[in-house]
Amino acid sequence: MADFEAITFAVDAQVAWITLNRPDARNAINDRMREELFTVLGEVRTNPDIRAAVLTGAGKGFCTGADIGRGGGGGPVGPGAAREMMKTRSQRLIRTLWELEKPIVAAVNGVAAGVGCHLAFACDLVIAAAEARFIEVFVRRGLTIDGGGAYLLPRLIGLAKAKELVFFGDDLPADEALRIGLVNRVVPGDQLADATRQWAARLAQGPTFALGMAKRLLNRSLEVDLETSLEDEAFAVSLVTQSDDTKEGMRAFVERRQPVFTGR
Repeated sequence: MADFEAITFAVDAQVAWITLNRPDARNAINDRMREELFTVLGEVRTNPDIRAAVLTGAGKGFCTGADIGRGGGGGPVGPGAAREMMKTRSQRLIRTLWELEKPIVAAVNGVAAGVGCHLAFACDLVIAAAEARFIEVFVRRGLTIDGGGAYLLPRLIGLAKAKELVFFGDDLPADEALRIGLVNRVVPGDQLADATRQWAARLAQGPTFALGMAKRLLNRSLEVDLETSLEDEAFAVSLVTQSDDTKEGMRAFVERRQPVFTGR
């Protein structure tokens, strides 16, 4: 793959490690970072040797949102241009994470603000350092929420709490984010990498296709009625049961041993 300027990308033990790498700007998203993220997420999606992914930030911040005024899509624009920018930039990025067919863990090492929050919330699991903070910062700038936040937040924490975070824009400490269900786990900062590595390793050793289909079913479950959800489930099961991993899982059960999944 090409060399990167705004991120780093490495694959270790079938886990893709994606690190936002603009620490001097607290990893604010500019055009270069966005395009590099699209590139590596495409690699994660299509490379069969990658079975899980991690998204984290370099330095003291996770991501402070769009780099307004410095190539991040900020500044005044007309309504039509603003709509197109949203669809092709932040919305496209959040959607790519949400629909990724492999599990992805956000390791939030510091402040996540604006779209930076939504990058984490669009991942499947979120581990936060104790010192991390989440800020729906839009109201502080006179902006309305964007980057998929209006879709993600009510699904994660309910409508009333989502409105509270968005209307006031207050800092949300990691322990409170854990209490209300925005993150899965909070650990001391010096343990974040190890805790993330453990979860990512477990995911990479799992039945990748089955996990991807489970993710799709769970994400869609809030959008469709019972009949559609059950039909989706039946179709997914019919596909997954043809996989090598299902056959291995069944053999391991009969033989009373741990399965060894290959992701196929």
